[in-house]
Amino acid sequence: MIKVLVAGLVGTIGGVVAMIIVIVLAGTTTSGASSVGLGQLPLSTAALSGGASTPTSTPTSTPPASSGGGSTGGSTSGASGNPDNGKTVFTGSAGCGGCHTLAAAGTTATVGPDLDNLSASAQKAGQPLDEFIKTSIVDPSAFVAEGYPDGVMPTNFEQTLSASDIDDLVAFISASQK
Repeated sequence: MIKVLVAGLVGTIGGVVAMIIVIVLAGTTTSGASSVGLGQLPLSTAALSGGASTPTSTPTSTPPASSGGGSTGGSTSGASGNPDNGKTVFTGSAGCGGCHTLAAAGTTATVGPDLDNLSASAQKAGQPLDEFIKTSIVDPSAFVAEGYPDGVMPTNFEQTLSASDIDDLVAFISASQK
């Protein structure tokens, strides 16, 4: 009887330790999580093998206030962010992959529009591709894809993601269009 209890206790402790290690390596939190899920954990091969990985950033300062439409600033002729971190944000902390299909991210969700071909949508919105992607993240009601209702996509990404994470998302999504 005691052997069974000890074996159960050792197994439970081992499971808890393994979960803590995965959480620490992933660098994820549940802040800003929604009921639709966070998508895949942002684990890299380097993180699993003990090497360096690109951590998911958290906001360190308040982003500039939006002027209520139009350009949100920055370059519109080429994303200036880090696409590798953008993929991590897309599949992890921002939870984009829980709602959107994007082949480059390995996601196939259908709650929101398919993000594999955004050029036509950017043209309809009258915006350069990078500007359209950024506007769609920070002001999703500015242009709502046909067949999808307004108000489903969270409107607080400008507050829950850092400016660099948003730039990284734009760079990743934009690069996947080429």
